[in-house]
Amino acid sequence: MTSQKRDTNVLFIWLVRYELQKYLKHGLADVKVKLIFPEEALEEIYLKYAPKADIIVGWRPTKELLARAIKLKLFINPGAGVQHLLELFSDIQKKRNVVLVNGHGNSYFTAQHIVGMLLALMTKIVPHHNWMCEGKWRLGDTDAKSIPLQDKRIGLLGYGNVNKKVHSFLAPFNVSFSILRNHWEKDKNYKYPTSYQKYELPQLHDFLKDIDILIAAIPLTKETEGLIGKKELSLLGKNGILVSAGRGAVIDEESLYNVLKNRLITASAIDVWYNYKPEPDKDGKKFPSKYPFYELDNVLLSPHRAASPFDDLRRWNEVIENITRFVKGEATFLNEVNIDEGY
Repeated sequence: MTSQKRDTNVLFIWLVRYELQKYLKHGLADVKVKLIFPEEALEEIYLKYAPKADIIVGWRPTKELLARAIKLKLFINPGAGVQHLLELFSDIQKKRNVVLVNGHGNSYFTAQHIVGMLLALMTKIVPHHNWMCEGKWRLGDTDAKSIPLQDKRIGLLGYGNVNKKVHSFLAPFNVSFSILRNHWEKDKNYKYPTSYQKYELPQLHDFLKDIDILIAAIPLTKETEGLIGKKELSLLGKNGILVSAGRGAVIDEESLYNVLKNRLITASAIDVWYNYKPEPDKDGKKFPSKYPFYELDNVLLSPHRAASPFDDLRRWNEVIENITRFVKGEATFLNEVNIDEGY
C-alpha cells in the first residue's frame, strides 16, 4: 500500500454520538483524513457516501453497501465478533482486496470482568451478599467458604488480546499458567508476564488435566464450536473451575449444565450464552439457555456484559491506530481477520 496523497475518506455506518466524533477527530488530527459521520442512521444515506469511502467502520454492512463502496480497502468491525461477516467478506475477497479487521478495544474491560467473576466465584461474594440482604448476619465457612486462588494452576484457552491481559492481571496471585493456542509463531517478540506451560490444540486433554481453572476466551469457529464437552470438563476434576467468556457455543450447553448439576467440577462463572433472543416464560422471565442454570448454587451468572463500560472512549484507540496506519501507507493492521480460520 502506498502512502496517501489525498484525504482518506472514512465512513461510519451508524449515528455516531458527538463525544465520540470529537475523540476520533482529536486522535486523527495529525493525519490526512476526512471522517464522514452520516446525519441519520439510514441505509440510503450510507449508500450515498459509500462510493467515496476508502475505509468503512461499522458492525453490519449490507451487501449492497459494500458493492457501492468501489474504493473500499479496509473495513473495521469495532466489535469482537465477526462470524456474521465471514460469508460476506469471503465473497468480496475473491474479487477485491478488502482487509477486514476485528475490534478488540474492549479487551481490557473484558479481562477485568473475567478476573472479577473468578474472584467473586471463588470468594463466594454473591451468596454472602444475598444473605446479608436477607438479614442473615455472618454466615460462615459452613455455608459458603472461600477457595484460595494461591497455588492454583490457571489454564488460558486462547491467547488473544483478552487472555493476554488476564495473564497480566493474575500474574501477582502466586499462581502458575498453562496456555493453549493456535499459531504460536505469532507474537514472537511478545514478553509474557510469567513463565508458562505451552500447549497446542491436539494436546487439549493433557492441557485440561494439568490445570485447576479454565479460562475460555477464544472465538467461535468451525474448529472451536463444541470444543469443550462433558469429557473435557470432567478432565478438570471435582475441584475444577471454569470461566466462560469467549463465545457460549465453545462450551457444549448440555454438558456444562449436567457437569455443574452433578458437581463433576466445583463451579463456573458464565458471561456468554446460547440464546440471545429468549422468549419470556409464563412469569415474563427471560433465560438465555434451555437449561435452568439459575437453579444451580455453584454458578455465577453474567448477562454477556464483560465489555462494559460501552461508553469508555479509550476502546476506540485501536480504530484510530488502524486508520492512522492506513493513511501512512502501512500494509498491516491490528487484528486482521483470516477469513478461512474465522477470526
